[in-house]
Amino acid sequence: MAEKTTTSATVLVVDDEAPLVDLVGSYLRREGFRVLAAGDGAEALRLARAERPDVVVLDLMLPGIDGVEVCRRLRLFSDAYVVMLTARTEEVDRIVGLSVGADDYVTKPFSPRELVARIRAMLRRPRSTPSADDGPAPRSFGSLTIDEARHEVTRDGQPVPLTAREFVLLAVLAAHPGRVFTREQLLERVWGDEYYDDHVVDVHVANLRKKIEADPARPRYVETVRGVGYRFGAHPEP
Repeated sequence: MAEKTTTSATVLVVDDEAPLVDLVGSYLRREGFRVLAAGDGAEALRLARAERPDVVVLDLMLPGIDGVEVCRRLRLFSDAYVVMLTARTEEVDRIVGLSVGADDYVTKPFSPRELVARIRAMLRRPRSTPSADDGPAPRSFGSLTIDEARHEVTRDGQPVPLTAREFVLLAVLAAHPGRVFTREQLLERVWGDEYYDDHVVDVHVANLRKKIEADPARPRYVETVRGVGYRFGAHPEP
């Protein structure tokens, strides 16, 4: 499937500050995006289910269901890119946001132009993949199967719900079993030209292990190479 253009991409903006929603929405529409808006978590989830947006711009502090819980629930049925907004700058907020499946994190106040640029960068690496006939054959490692053509991962035959970043991270590692990747190499391959520090790799690896490993504390797929980085182990569980 061809990469989705901005004129056909839908962005759901979720914030209880109406002026901010209007401002961000105006910038997005000017750039050709279809824009949906919600002022609380419940409405955001309803719209996300009904409209299937490509990107969700999600405020962390929402009335009722907060942004972290919205993101957690969203990940149960959607693989939309999620950009979390917050007025807090503490590292713990960033880690919490990423741990529930957010793809990016922006602190207030922010530049709407920068936000649009980040969304464009995300859509240049779409979740859609070529058809099964055109893509690589599924690869199996014990009970774990990675199907890049269908953008699916299964474990013991059951689907594993990964975020886009987690899937790409796993695919990069699994394409070269035994090869050690530094955090810098993984940042370049998975996050591209977007700026993040090395810690974001560790957060995503921890999330990935929780989903694919029988025992995340003793990983057999995504292994740590101390002082260097990570590798995909060729020792799946029996």
